[in-house]
Amino acid sequence: MPLPDSTEGTTEGLIDRAAAVVHPYWLLTFTALFWSGNAVVARALRDVIPPMAMSLWRWLLALAILLLLAWPALIRERARLTAHWRVLLALGVFGVAAYNALLYSALQTTTATNGLLINAVTPVLIIVAECVLFGVRLSLRRWAGVAAALAGIVAVVTRGDPAALATLALNRGDLLLLMAAVTWTVYTLALRRLPAGLDPLAMLATTVGVGVVFLLPVFAWEYAAGARTQWGTAAWLGVAYIGVFPSVLAYLFYNRGVQAVGGHRASMFLYLIPVFGIVLAIVFLGERLAWFHALGTALIFGGIALATINRRAAVK
Repeated sequence: MPLPDSTEGTTEGLIDRAAAVVHPYWLLTFTALFWSGNAVVARALRDVIPPMAMSLWRWLLALAILLLLAWPALIRERARLTAHWRVLLALGVFGVAAYNALLYSALQTTTATNGLLINAVTPVLIIVAECVLFGVRLSLRRWAGVAAALAGIVAVVTRGDPAALATLALNRGDLLLLMAAVTWTVYTLALRRLPAGLDPLAMLATTVGVGVVFLLPVFAWEYAAGARTQWGTAAWLGVAYIGVFPSVLAYLFYNRGVQAVGGHRASMFLYLIPVFGIVLAIVFLGERLAWFHALGTALIFGGIALATINRRAAVK
């Protein structure tokens, strides 16, 4: 679909065109890659940047970038944005402020194994919610894909020994991750309420602005309690990464993916996050690829293929 003349040649017009010609599944794959890096950076900097500060700095940088890119679109779309303020408020509160604050707080205490297992609940919550609320019908093949991807997660985090699940112990961070999974489910469902054709940059800038407003008092409470960011090279580079890739690009890609293929298909790509996490650990931490990594990766990719590839019995 051609863009309006007012956006031709502008930055937001170029970004919108680029997203329009890339298959949604590729966008969702890059989303998983960027978010896997977000988890790695957040875990690495947990002793350098307090969780609420990390969330605020991330979104302030993202908001500054988005305002530079989306200002013309914000002016042009202000009437439509105002008309759908309830949906945008929900997106900003649940998907920007609450989800990220809960995630970064959880990473202070939870283990990587628990984190991956609990995050694996998110796609299932989204799929079940879409079935109940929107009448989405999944075939047995798609449910088999969900089960295969879940099995892949278990294979990775238990290092090929399912009996290790019996030794897992839940803590405060795990409860926060469960709450984060619920908030992300709400965010994904709310995306279905957005009108077609709404400028993606204007929408994201608005929701990020809402999220920042709700994060400010929580950050103030954390700051008053004595938590401080230890600014240095690692902190600056970490904030730069999470402010650009997992925030601006990943959210644009995820939003478009959900609107293009539905939350039930888009959520399956969240299972790629641990796969990319394995790759990052091998490249940057010198870890070795084990048989259970290969098995888990094969199950995850196979599950995604089963749940997303269209056939005649596809979901309507």
